[in-house]
Amino acid sequence: MSRYLVKSFGCQMNVYDSERMGDLLAAAGHDPAESPETADIVVLNTCHIREKAAEKLYSDIGRLRQPRADGSRPVIVAAGCVAQAEGEEIARRAPQVDVIVGPLAYHRLPQLLEDAKTARAIDTDMPAEPKFAALPPRRVQGASAFLTVQEGCDKFCTFCVVPYTRGAETSRPLADLVAEAEALVAAGAVEITLIGQNVNAYHGGIGLAGLIARLAEIPALKRIRYTTSHPRDMADDLIAAHRDIPKLMPYLHLPVQSGSTRILKAMNRAHTRDSYLASLAALRAVRPDVAISGDFIVGFPGETDEDFADTLSIVREVGYAQAYSFKYSPRPGTPAAAMADQIPEALKDARLAELQALIATTAQAFNTATIGRTCEILLERPGRKPGQLIGKTPWLQSAYITAPDARIGDLVRVRILDAGPNSVEAEVLPLQPESAAA
Repeated sequence: MSRYLVKSFGCQMNVYDSERMGDLLAAAGHDPAESPETADIVVLNTCHIREKAAEKLYSDIGRLRQPRADGSRPVIVAAGCVAQAEGEEIARRAPQVDVIVGPLAYHRLPQLLEDAKTARAIDTDMPAEPKFAALPPRRVQGASAFLTVQEGCDKFCTFCVVPYTRGAETSRPLADLVAEAEALVAAGAVEITLIGQNVNAYHGGIGLAGLIARLAEIPALKRIRYTTSHPRDMADDLIAAHRDIPKLMPYLHLPVQSGSTRILKAMNRAHTRDSYLASLAALRAVRPDVAISGDFIVGFPGETDEDFADTLSIVREVGYAQAYSFKYSPRPGTPAAAMADQIPEALKDARLAELQALIATTAQAFNTATIGRTCEILLERPGRKPGQLIGKTPWLQSAYITAPDARIGDLVRVRILDAGPNSVEAEVLPLQPESAAA
């Protein structure tokens, strides 16, 4: 029996897609492999947001194409957004790749592997029919699970390739999502994160707030999260859901990209600094303890010192619990790649270092402010010390506890004792007697 390995690059959407490709290969009779060296099929599920992510694909291909001791090599599959955007370039630059498949066509992977026995197989179509109906049942691999509810993007930010690699915004039907969520919970998931390129643009008969409300009716589902949101689609009912639905965790990832309204216009972000801050103010009015996460790009073409200062000031004003920050990377075919006033790499490096230092400060301040709070954490993995476990707080902090009798997947009530920039330390609270709890 052949063995497979799926390696994922990039965002949560890729993590979900990688899991689903694994489901497809398992359903086709293949077994999972422990490493690339023992795999007969290696799927490289790629990200195309930044240049280095694309180069990682070719680096991995270079290693995989080297013959093993017995003279064999694995079947190599290039999948995901790089495959979609640069399929012809991959075919030219890496002739050892056997299958090239885009993110909207991977449900055809088993057939493509059969086709590749005689010639390279390529499928970068964007079929009108969604792939989800052709996918096998999910296999739950932990207490938390991703659930793709929306794909694609209609926003056309000038720096981004997603509309060209993932296609237009589409939403899955409500009934399909409820059925998949119920199956995930029945298989052991207690937390579900709803994902999409613009998840709050979901419109499968109802909006995202309505979907969250419907999923919250599943008794054994304890926690709901969603990511990644676009500021333009932060509707009033979604903000209200953070007040009205206890299972919706107090955490929002809302990328702003820049604190400068001038740069936001050049990025075609369809929001301003003020409108972004207004959405956060409305959210904090109904859920004061909410943790805010964001994304930032430094060194966008034409970014001045004043524009960058605006970015630093919005980080201070929001007080991000965490944030992801990157240097602007020109992506071929995007409008920003042809803009004048490209920023020198050395200046990008300096700005990124300053921004990341500030983000570390606000993250530490947020974590410190949670010391003394009591909350439930969802245990996800073992720690490095005997009896130590790591779980997630409602605010998506990693929390370390010592609890030899607890198990992965448990929800445990704790008090936060100490905090670093990336995690918190907590102690397990004794269970309340039922009479006292009543």
